[in-house]
Amino acid sequence: MTTLQPPVRADGKLPLITADKVNKHFGQFHVIRDVSSHFYQGEVTVIIGASGSGKSTFLRMLNRLETHDSGTIVIDGIELNHNLKNIDAVRREVGMVFQSFNLFPHLTVLDNITLAPRRLRNMTRAQANVVAMDLLGKVGLAEHAHKYPHQMSGGQQQRVAIARSLAMQPKVMLFDEPTSALDPEMIKEVLDVMKDLARSGMTMIVVTHEMGFAREVADRVIFFEKGQILHEAPPEEFFGECGNERISAFLGKIGN
Repeated sequence: MTTLQPPVRADGKLPLITADKVNKHFGQFHVIRDVSSHFYQGEVTVIIGASGSGKSTFLRMLNRLETHDSGTIVIDGIELNHNLKNIDAVRREVGMVFQSFNLFPHLTVLDNITLAPRRLRNMTRAQANVVAMDLLGKVGLAEHAHKYPHQMSGGQQQRVAIARSLAMQPKVMLFDEPTSALDPEMIKEVLDVMKDLARSGMTMIVVTHEMGFAREVADRVIFFEKGQILHEAPPEEFFGECGNERISAFLGKIGN
């Protein structure tokens, strides 16, 4: 099998993630079809497309929440395969934020954030608390450290979920429609945190329908259609006259 060669970049950066001819089936449904792409360190990539186009499935394969049937996925030099050591190594470097917040309801905000660093990064409780409080300050929630998730709004819980992922000091953050479960007035507070994270240089891959975020923050926009990458381009080109009728129709339907 021919290996996908990364394009040469003037800044000398190497891809942090490489997907090469990746395929995935759910029964007879071919959900991901020969998808190949590179994701570079410090790059913000936004993935859009209709429901069922495969974008979330592809994202979940990047930390082995879904397995791929063929092709290769390499993250920071580690190939994702059935090797449990490789999976564990990748998951320590890849943070993920979901549509639902997935916070532990019986733990305080502080304990939600410090649990993984203490268990997986061997931090002491004191060390983890310092990291957690710093992150809570960055997402504007330091005063909520000792609350429980049910005492917080959806937007606040999602910001805690982002802080929890960042506490593991990942090299890349994956976001799977992080604002889709939020009321409209809560969306901005989460997007603002994500924008700050992008400006800090974090490598991010974001599945979203928030086109304003894509226009403002993305280095690259990828459009998925029927399990394939139909088009990818910088946002100014993507949202300009890209000349693709399918993409124009999609953007017209979502009002962007």
